[in-house]
Amino acid sequence: MVSQNQSQFHQQNQPAPNHDTEKPLVQRMQVTDDLDALLATLPPAIADQLRDHQQRGELIEVVMDLGRKPEARFSDHWEYLSETPITQEDIQYCSDRVGMFSGDNRAGIERTLHRISAMRNRTGEIIGLTCRIGRAVYGTIGMIRDLVETGRSILMLGRPGVGKTTALREIARVLADDLNKRVVIIDTSNEIAGDGDIPHPSIGRARRMQVSSPELQHQVMIEAVENHMPEVIVIDEIGTELEALAARTIAERGVQLVGTAHGNRLDNLIKNPTLSDLIGGIQAVTLGDDEARRRGSQKSVLERKALPTFDIAVEMLERQRWVVHQDVAATIDQFLRGQQPATEVRATNDQGEVEVYQQGEPSSLSNGKTQLQNPVVPRPTGLRASGKMEPVDPNNSQNPEFEQMLEQSWQQFEENTEKVRTPGPNGEDWPVYIYPYGISRNLLDQVLELLKLPVVLTKDMDNADAVVALRSQIKNHSKLRQLAKTKDLPIHVVKSNTLPQITRTLQRLLDLDPTSAEGIDFKMFTESNNEDEIEALEEARLAVEQIVIPKGQPVELLPRPSKVRKMQHELAEHYRLKTNSMGEEPNRRLRIYPA
Repeated sequence: MVSQNQSQFHQQNQPAPNHDTEKPLVQRMQVTDDLDALLATLPPAIADQLRDHQQRGELIEVVMDLGRKPEARFSDHWEYLSETPITQEDIQYCSDRVGMFSGDNRAGIERTLHRISAMRNRTGEIIGLTCRIGRAVYGTIGMIRDLVETGRSILMLGRPGVGKTTALREIARVLADDLNKRVVIIDTSNEIAGDGDIPHPSIGRARRMQVSSPELQHQVMIEAVENHMPEVIVIDEIGTELEALAARTIAERGVQLVGTAHGNRLDNLIKNPTLSDLIGGIQAVTLGDDEARRRGSQKSVLERKALPTFDIAVEMLERQRWVVHQDVAATIDQFLRGQQPATEVRATNDQGEVEVYQQGEPSSLSNGKTQLQNPVVPRPTGLRASGKMEPVDPNNSQNPEFEQMLEQSWQQFEENTEKVRTPGPNGEDWPVYIYPYGISRNLLDQVLELLKLPVVLTKDMDNADAVVALRSQIKNHSKLRQLAKTKDLPIHVVKSNTLPQITRTLQRLLDLDPTSAEGIDFKMFTESNNEDEIEALEEARLAVEQIVIPKGQPVELLPRPSKVRKMQHELAEHYRLKTNSMGEEPNRRLRIYPA
């Protein structure tokens, strides 16, 4: 019987597919509310007033407070349902016909989406009820369906009653049924999938995990990932620091997150210390004189600590008008810099067509299609935008972390100057003009100074001969990759921001053999003058140059601490040789193999 009801539910409420790709996107919404089930729980005198009401479909909630007249609240007005005040018997009548009230004083009606919330006096007795109508609305996410299908995490924001939970329910169904993903809903108050052990069919194939107590929601979130292998997790009302931390843990495991949070706009989360981690966290950092002058700001500024938990944020201003931030990191950075970010507004017009426009009113072209106004200009990114900046001591300007904050932004343009070229040893054109992205400028300058490489750094891609980029940054920057492809520029990837990795990449770019250099400056591998470290590096250098390379034999070095072994490994990698650690501590040592 259950499967038959669910099948009929889907057949009646699934929106018809739109095969006409030439027409503007039309949002076909179908609504089911099971209102009769809610009316059956209300006192008969109140239920009779609503059963044949002309605006029954716009009813939002019914309020019953002890000693007051019962109210019906609609989308645009409210009205009394009876002149007789509510008695304790009326409240008891309703309470007996709904499910058990949980720790957050919420209950439901089995197999429906309605929510009944209780108000209690000091002794714990119920003296008021708010009966909120839950509706399954098909087509409500037509404005952001393209974003849902990208697999990126989405955060929904908005005032109470704007439709956040309804949107979550529809997103879960689309991901589970249309995209065939494994979806798990964390349903703290049984508001998304309804009351009872059997979830409401409006969530489709998505699975639902109930939460016994609201304060345990973060534990159930982690349990869902560890036990049920979801591809998508749907969470309603992230409201505590533990839940925000659990959301970050889930996102770092590669699971798509779709959730809602308390806050009307994205900038509200910046001021909320409990939930600021959802958008990367905020910290105060101290800039150097040059960077502060370049930004035109004070030396102490607010910066984002890490990458946001959610990639996309949607501000639900009204039921049919949403503001979309497709790059939360960029938006937060602009907020912190005192700039107003470019926003994308999506709205549904009277004909049901979804209109998309940028910062301003939409304008229609003569062919009826919507024109995008004020397109978003790509903003600078780099170490700051990656969220990896760390606070530094303002009294220590020589701190090596200080220079990491001076990362240059991409898409900057210099004055056009003619390139000066001289022939290299094999007839190649030197110097080579390089466009760095995500690479520490301090380390780049240090490598160029130590090795005297024929390289000129440029901030304009039009003047560059090649792009040198940090792997963790370039893999998520499709716009930069596309631009380099358009300009026919090769991209050389650096594994990590270390001197050996940068050196090896530049030598490969210039087609230089590292073994042909006269001597190696150990400053590339150690910043200290510790005699033990210098001795270990010298041991590795002699082993490579006197045994491994000329004789083609592997060599085991003397046992060293892990930190020193790492330096020896980077030195061997500089020669393009493979290494492996052998033995157990404290006799663990490095073995270097021939190429």
